[in-house]
Amino acid sequence: MSIKTAIVGYGFSSKTFHIPFITTADSFRFVAVSSSKKDAVLADWPEIAHYQSADEMIMQTEADLIIITAPNDVHYPLAKLALEHGKHVLIEKPFVTRSQDGEALIKLAKEKGLLLSVYQNRRYDGDFLTVKRLIEEKMLGEVRVYESHFDRFRPNVQQRWREMATDGGGILYDLAPHLLDQTLTLFGLPQSVSASCKIMRKGGSTTDYFHLTLHYPEREVILVANLFCSGPNLRFQVQGDKASYVKYGLDPQEDCLRAGELPVGDNWGAEKLTEFGKLYDDENVELIPTEKGCYQNFFADLAKAIETGDYQDMGAEQSLNSIRLIELVLESEAKGQRLDVNF
Repeated sequence: MSIKTAIVGYGFSSKTFHIPFITTADSFRFVAVSSSKKDAVLADWPEIAHYQSADEMIMQTEADLIIITAPNDVHYPLAKLALEHGKHVLIEKPFVTRSQDGEALIKLAKEKGLLLSVYQNRRYDGDFLTVKRLIEEKMLGEVRVYESHFDRFRPNVQQRWREMATDGGGILYDLAPHLLDQTLTLFGLPQSVSASCKIMRKGGSTTDYFHLTLHYPEREVILVANLFCSGPNLRFQVQGDKASYVKYGLDPQEDCLRAGELPVGDNWGAEKLTEFGKLYDDENVELIPTEKGCYQNFFADLAKAIETGDYQDMGAEQSLNSIRLIELVLESEAKGQRLDVNF
């Protein structure tokens, strides 16, 4: 049976990262959306139900799954309402803006026997899958330094909620959840963290630069994002005691989705040879083909979890730890101290 799916919001995230996947996968059926953009919704999807408010939709729709793409500060109340009404929930990152809210949602989902998941699509980036494979196959030896960037060139502040001093605004809540989730997937929780989180743009009111260091017993993890990178984005620099891997550029799936391409066909998620990363050892430089990105596999895994009732791999627990780490790095910045991870 198809999983009847309703979406909160009809903005960039909804139209780019969710609707193309639930409408091209047999496991899902798009049945409803809540948005103030009624005319746009009905023009694009005349056959689905439209609701003016998210609360109204959650309480009235017969959907099995609610996808929440609303601003960060309402993730918690909307997810709580959906769980209380017996709906599985998928929330855009960040999971929540306060860890105690995340703990409450996870507890509620378990009590209701429902899946609470977070859209950590960057686990399915081709470059990250390549790094993961190289580490698992010991191509780098033991990783000693892992550096991951998500840089952009947006030197001027835009008047939108993501760039305002709102609850959960700024790139620390926008981009760090991706980098932290990938790090936790590879290495688990660190022993301690230290951080620099700054407002660097003229007229800025929330974090637009961060440099986080996660300290492990045998490695250092460096996570960076800034909005002044006008050249090629250094995506990964992973150094082991056997070899190093260096990768520039971002996974191509987002650009393809922005251009209106649908996630179908054998070539989806494939990266150009000119974008491949390189493996360096003492004597050689080897071009490493990038694994195909596969955001569609996130939705396949989501559907499998709902259908089988096995929520372990798709649950929100790891995303909760990312929020806890964000809270800790903000404390590290405020105190100018390296802080232990005790959760």
